[in-house]
Amino acid sequence: MSRSQRPFLNRRLDNLGTTIFAEMSARAVATGSVNLGQGFPDRDGPAEIAQAAADAVLAGRGNQYPPGPGVPELRQAIAAHDQRFYGHSYDPDTEILVTAGATEAVAAAMLALVEPGDEVIAFEPYYDSYAANIAMAAGVRVPVTLHPPSFRPDINALRKAITSETRLILLNSPHNPTGTVFDHDELAAIAALAAFTGWKVGWVKAIPELVAAVKTAKQFLTFVASGPFQYAVAQALALPDAYFEKLKDDFIAQRDLLCDGLDEIGFTVYPPQGTYFVTTDVRSLGYTDGVEFCRMLPDRVGVVAIPTGIFYDHPERVRSHVRFAFCKQPAVLTEALKRLSQLKTG
Repeated sequence: MSRSQRPFLNRRLDNLGTTIFAEMSARAVATGSVNLGQGFPDRDGPAEIAQAAADAVLAGRGNQYPPGPGVPELRQAIAAHDQRFYGHSYDPDTEILVTAGATEAVAAAMLALVEPGDEVIAFEPYYDSYAANIAMAAGVRVPVTLHPPSFRPDINALRKAITSETRLILLNSPHNPTGTVFDHDELAAIAALAAFTGWKVGWVKAIPELVAAVKTAKQFLTFVASGPFQYAVAQALALPDAYFEKLKDDFIAQRDLLCDGLDEIGFTVYPPQGTYFVTTDVRSLGYTDGVEFCRMLPDRVGVVAIPTGIFYDHPERVRSHVRFAFCKQPAVLTEALKRLSQLKTG
């Protein structure tokens, strides 16, 4: 094929297409369904944090380019937040890099650290941008599967997956989308195999050498982003413990409401330890294909979910798995369960 005949899209991205989230969210709008597919909460955060963002805009803070690594106030707040909740100590000047969300953090890391042919191990099911980011860096994705019902990491399988070509291990805990929280022994075993230091959502935290490498790539992605909102996030990270306790308690209640309701309807439910998603198996309801089930659901009962097979390299292993988000208000979850209960009556 000549260069003039070659498709416009880079062949490494050829199989990615439109995300299932865009497809199912469009179906939600078209059918008036309760959208439990995509994980966006249906309520705003504290009013004082929205006000902090507005104040930063009106005061001209961050309306021009903020510092590339992130405003000092936010980097210091991130360090303080990690010390407060996890007992981790990070240097805000050399070990923290603010990004435009987790997706950019992962993309910058892949572009900075992976060369063509390098292998990148990912625990599947995995956040969907992982596949795209590895492909953009011309790396080779190597899946290590988390199996139901516990979705715990198989350290022996991980050990076997590591080769002389392995460059990175992608790990997020609580794991998205299974909700598994890796325990201390599992993390220690993974660290022993990789000697790897990780990062969390929205920013990169690592040893200075890794942050410097990722920053080099990140500056050519967005350069800088979200100037005024960085000040608001800094204030949000310093909210009192009572706020975070209530947030946790609310999510636990919503998780239990949805899990118990789905179980009563007849789903096989795998309750998560963390995150705000719950994975289910629809075989117990008489369905065998999660994609077909999710595409049928909006028209039949007016609810949207996501087939988790799209997060796997070998989707046939979890063909009947479907994911619901519970970061919605209890009334919304109750309405969704009422609609889903129609599945029991055929």
